[in-house]
Amino acid sequence: MKRKQDTSFRVEAAAELMPFLLSKLGGMTRTSVKQLLSQRRVTVNAGIQTRHDTPLKAGDVVQVLQGRGNVELRHPKLRIIYEDDALIIVEKKNGLLTVPYNPKSSEMTAYSILKDYVRKQSNRNTVHVVHRLDRETSGVLVFAKSPELQEYMRTYWRQLVTKRTYVALVEGQFAQKEGTITTWLTEDTHTGMVYSSPKDDGGQKAVTHYKVLKELEAGLGSPDLAMSLIELNLETGRTNQIRVHMQSVGHPVIGDRKYGHGNEYSPVDRLCLHAKVLEFIHPMTEKKVRFEAAAPKEMLRPFNE
Repeated sequence: MKRKQDTSFRVEAAAELMPFLLSKLGGMTRTSVKQLLSQRRVTVNAGIQTRHDTPLKAGDVVQVLQGRGNVELRHPKLRIIYEDDALIIVEKKNGLLTVPYNPKSSEMTAYSILKDYVRKQSNRNTVHVVHRLDRETSGVLVFAKSPELQEYMRTYWRQLVTKRTYVALVEGQFAQKEGTITTWLTEDTHTGMVYSSPKDDGGQKAVTHYKVLKELEAGLGSPDLAMSLIELNLETGRTNQIRVHMQSVGHPVIGDRKYGHGNEYSPVDRLCLHAKVLEFIHPMTEKKVRFEAAAPKEMLRPFNE
């Protein structure tokens, strides 16, 4: 609900948010406007905006909230990276499901946290899952604020996404420090396991590009195991693709209970896989946007000891 002190402006011609606010808020500096944005006190069409280069079109309503901004999400397992009137981009911590396995489940998930967060806002938005990360995988996730946008992004996901970069801590050291893994993946619907074949056996083609960032010999950091920190770029996005591909080349992800040795050699109590970068074409602005969540410190710790 709009408060009496709040100030609203209707956009008359296409512009970006920063120059628009500077023209309307006489005397304010760019620094002051950036503070308003960082404090979540600016909305466009009732959706929180934190980017100064947000495009505006004729008919949009820009609102500057007095006092505190909209409800801020504070949760140890979920952090909002970016939010506008169409999307919420978050960093999910490991151990948190994206959505419940069972719709009737009361287990806390990224979806349930955001659903509660959006419900507390003074607008009519809802929250909808666009894609998922495994429970034990951390990193960047996208949620849509309408079912129509969710359907659009799911339908055209492969065309919209221009880059998906992960980092992983894996067993052993690679003979080739950079390369491409191409196999065909088939999921067993009874067990949920995904199997890899080097030849086309009717499964889904999966392509992963990898690059070694750092290596650690056995006896350093982890006395029983050599390990490598690698960067992975997905050309395709199949179920468990990275975990299965790493297993298939003899370098399972450390901490992987499903396709590796679990915590037998793990320096930390987690699956060492993190979705670091997600770059895609914003479905509303049609501009390329890039979101990043730094690799967790615990995954880098063995190389810093």
